[in-house]
Amino acid sequence: MNGTPPTLAYILKGYPRISETFVSNEILLLERLGFSMHLFPMRRGREDFCHESVTQIKARVDYLPTELLTDLPKLIGPNILCAVKRPKRYRHALATAARRFRRTRRQATFKHLFQAGYLTQKFLAQNPAICHLHGHFAHSPTSVTMFSSLLSGLSFSFTAHAKDIYTSHPDQLREKLAQAVFVATCTRQNKDYLEKLKSNNGASVHCIYHGIDLDLFRSEETRVATTPPYRLLTVARIIEKKGLPTVYRALKRLVDKAIDFEHTLIGDGDDRDSVLGLIQELGLGSRCHWLGTKPHEEVLDHFRHSDLFILGSKIAADGDRDGIPNVLVEALAMGVPAVATRVSSIPEIVIDGATGLTVDPEDSEALSEAVVQLLTDRELRQKVITRGIEFVGAQFDNSRLIVDLARLFIDADPRLGQRVTLP
Repeated sequence: MNGTPPTLAYILKGYPRISETFVSNEILLLERLGFSMHLFPMRRGREDFCHESVTQIKARVDYLPTELLTDLPKLIGPNILCAVKRPKRYRHALATAARRFRRTRRQATFKHLFQAGYLTQKFLAQNPAICHLHGHFAHSPTSVTMFSSLLSGLSFSFTAHAKDIYTSHPDQLREKLAQAVFVATCTRQNKDYLEKLKSNNGASVHCIYHGIDLDLFRSEETRVATTPPYRLLTVARIIEKKGLPTVYRALKRLVDKAIDFEHTLIGDGDDRDSVLGLIQELGLGSRCHWLGTKPHEEVLDHFRHSDLFILGSKIAADGDRDGIPNVLVEALAMGVPAVATRVSSIPEIVIDGATGLTVDPEDSEALSEAVVQLLTDRELRQKVITRGIEFVGAQFDNSRLIVDLARLFIDADPRLGQRVTLP
């Protein structure tokens, strides 16, 4: 290996991404344990800035060609060489791609194969230090990872989150589960779903919460007592599954009850225009403020000055849904009570009456009532603030959770542990 330590390769959808700090934090924590990392994103991040944690990552980053047609000249040569040098492996991977294409008729299947051929020929074949592959998100990144495993012979694993699980064709996902050495997922609900999906001899499935940096998300003073105008906060991508229309209809009910408040929305997304239009339609323009996407440092400041966190998550028409949104974990850690919906895995973090309040999705009346209750019932606020901080400290400390993931990687390939020190 020419002195290069055994290396763990991560195949990512995009990097760096402001909305996926859990990925960059995970990479940084693995490096701090002693892992050597090499990152292969399928595209660059959308924003022109990144969180501080990204600047601390030392791993080499090589981007894969993104588009099948425009990047075909880049893809074709390495794939021809890969097919010539590994004919049996390439035929098997091609047959797998054809079978998967027949299920879904998605041309992206062949793009993923060609990206895998590019990755295998240009990087894996040239760097024998890379000894294990890991896909982050169960859809396209793990498709590339699986094909790369078929072409290179390296073992692979993957992390499954939310949309990537529930919008994937079950047979496509089942095939990945059958070939991976392990799967990590971030909620108990996800684990149960994947366990039922896989065959008896499929990958072991492990629930490992993302966790947060408890030293970063810590409040010196909690806001038990509140007075109008109440300061309400939502941090979310502006997309269907976040249920923002329900949030704003609930806020309109507060106006109708003459409750004085200011609401801040941090985030951006495809539904921005319709959501901002709804704010104006409901007459909330003077009370509700949209700030766009912001780095963690600014989000932290908003947590410190907020009385309540609100999220209206729902299951989208295409099956997309939240797992456990990190912002809920962060809010509770900062001592900010949360009102959220009983959807997907959110009750694993917002436990109704204990660490926050939950209501049914798309029920703006119940959401507004829960908001009022958690703003005005001081005894309840004290209870959920205290229990929320304690619960996050016990279940979502990323410095402990990363050790569980590290052990899975070392079990998958003991060479990865040569320079790793675990507590």
